[in-house]
Amino acid sequence: MDNIYINSTDRTPEVDFNFTSNHFSLRGESYPEDVPTFFGPLMTAFSKHVKSLDGGSSLEFNFELLYFNSTSAKVVMNLLELLEATASNGAVVTINWRFAADDDNMQELGEEFGEDIKIARFNMCPMT
Repeated sequence: MDNIYINSTDRTPEVDFNFTSNHFSLRGESYPEDVPTFFGPLMTAFSKHVKSLDGGSSLEFNFELLYFNSTSAKVVMNLLELLEATASNGAVVTINWRFAADDDNMQELGEEFGEDIKIARFNMCPMT
């Protein structure tokens, strides 16, 4: 599968899906006008990839979102569910929730999302 890199815009995050190294990230703000059009192909590719991983694989996903709307939050939840399912199938999954140290809102969102992660490793990563 080809790696996917999309530069950020005013409304969409930078997407760096490196299927070769199993390193993935979303950075920036996420409130696309058409969430299914933007995220649909990404979710399809990511889902297909993680389903192909075996128990000895490791994967890292970095969330470094400054803001996201409620529709993008559903995408984040779906990604986290896929990551948790991948961990439950034996892969070593690390999720890093990166946020500005003074951004209480993104910290609280990360803590809430992290409560649902039981098998994958979920790291809160304040940035100074």
